[in-house]
Amino acid sequence: MTDEIPDRDVAFGFRSVREGEKQGLVNEVFSKVAERYDQMNDLMSAGLHRLWKDDFVTMLAPPKQATPFHVLDVAGGTGDIAFRVARAGGAGIHVTVADISPEMVNEGRKRAAAEGLLGRCDFTVGNAEALAFPDKSFDAYTIAFGIRNVTHIDRALKEAWRVLKPGGRFLCLEFSKVDVPFLDRLYEAYSFTAIPAVGKVVTGDGQPYRYLVESIRTFPDPETFKAMIEEAGFEQVSYRCLTGGVAAIHSGWRI
Repeated sequence: MTDEIPDRDVAFGFRSVREGEKQGLVNEVFSKVAERYDQMNDLMSAGLHRLWKDDFVTMLAPPKQATPFHVLDVAGGTGDIAFRVARAGGAGIHVTVADISPEMVNEGRKRAAAEGLLGRCDFTVGNAEALAFPDKSFDAYTIAFGIRNVTHIDRALKEAWRVLKPGGRFLCLEFSKVDVPFLDRLYEAYSFTAIPAVGKVVTGDGQPYRYLVESIRTFPDPETFKAMIEEAGFEQVSYRCLTGGVAAIHSGWRI
């Protein structure tokens, strides 16, 4: 008889939960905020996420030519990154959005239809830790504000490496560690007081926003996360901090 691996404790914000419970709890958070995802991101970043995402897609530099270029956007939710990539690139760009939340995927499909982008973006329910795509399928892998919510970040990074073609690029936009004196205290106060309070007014429930703030605090610092990306097999790994370290863009290549 094969011994079963015990279900260990993992972080869910500042709480410890059983390993097998975390994904369901995360799914519940995003099912509650799916219809107000843009407002959520505005609250979490004081509106700066729109500029960060533009910068993120500029770094990706999707080709303008008609040559096929397939991007996998994981935890892509309502299509914010996918739509930017599709519009920034040429006729050969196609973006597949994979998100574990059916509610988020449904919102993305509705938005894509409204914006005339269903032909260039498709949406599927999928787990970042076990992607349903063959090896070496994509030219680029993007994930924005999603990797901190997976149960096993190392598994998600290895899956990113697996599905990328040789020469493919990994790009991750995520909240990070503020490294500017005074700004760190100001952002801390804003995060733990204003965000849950306004979130409760906007959605009727401040708890999902409290979890999202806590998940930022428990995410690895940029150097630690850089080492994790390298451990997954990526090379030429780097990161660039944004707005004093409130967020960071992490880059790596499958060589």
